[in-house]
Amino acid sequence: MDLSGEERIAASRDAVWKALNDTEILKACIPGCESLERVSDTELDAVVGVKIGPVKARFNGKVELTNLNPPLSYTISGEGKGGVAGFAKGGADVTLTEEGAETVLAYVVNADVGGKIAQVGSRLISSTSKKLATQFFENLNAAVSGS
Repeated sequence: MDLSGEERIAASRDAVWKALNDTEILKACIPGCESLERVSDTELDAVVGVKIGPVKARFNGKVELTNLNPPLSYTISGEGKGGVAGFAKGGADVTLTEEGAETVLAYVVNADVGGKIAQVGSRLISSTSKKLATQFFENLNAAVSGS
């Protein structure tokens, strides 16, 4: 499943880049994030609770930052295991473009799920994924722009 979009943020590209690399800001912005800890400059450990339809899962996983091109773009990817609920893996290519006093954050997300969670149906998974991505980028916008 793929989805894309953009978020216009009332802040400089450098400020948005710093926020995208700040574990405390990311933890506050990721829906359902219980913990997020930096393991290295490019790796993080995460625990995230998610509910998709009737299936509620707690995913433990790793997040990796690659294709780093500060402060223009990077790829964030991860994989989490949710026990009997299954697994989730995916990534996002994130690009930052300055437009005047604002930054346009464009993203292309790909995601895949398996196990019990995949049985709830692709339409429900797709709509929940879009909702979670939108919520994350709106939260990030509010954290960076102060609105």
